[in-house]
Amino acid sequence: MDCRHIPLPPMMDLSKFDNSSFVRGAMVWKEALWWVARSVFFAPWLPVPSAVKVAVLRGFGAKVGKCVVIRSRVNITFPWKLELGDHVWIGDEVMILSLDRVVIGSNVCISQRAFLCTGSHDFSKETFDLITRPIEIGDGCWVAAQAFVGPGAVLPQGTMVKAGEVWKGR
Repeated sequence: MDCRHIPLPPMMDLSKFDNSSFVRGAMVWKEALWWVARSVFFAPWLPVPSAVKVAVLRGFGAKVGKCVVIRSRVNITFPWKLELGDHVWIGDEVMILSLDRVVIGSNVCISQRAFLCTGSHDFSKETFDLITRPIEIGDGCWVAAQAFVGPGAVLPQGTMVKAGEVWKGR
């Protein structure tokens, strides 16, 4: 039996984590104001009209097409990094972690509790570096309930990500 030592990757040391190079894309006051707006218009179970939510998103720099439906408790991290085409439906409790750009084409349905995640960490480094990659979802796609779309994912036109499925990025 061969008992050679197999080196393990460095164990992460969160005291060495440095996020200072991450570009949030907006001034601190704008981000703070977004947190308030998100709490008032997006977080409640109350049925705030989609037109109001669309107006709020546009006010914070999101590019939003026509006839967009946004249901209750949708969580968007940075709307200024979000682009939605025409006739997009975003279901209840969808999470869009927009640490990087998220582009959603036209005639797209993002179903309940789906998670679009543009960020992760480099587990192989002791410093646990933040990694962000954009997400692009083509026209006519359906991201079904509780699906996960990861950093760097590109969904070609007409793609269906099944309920609970993981769609990895590059």
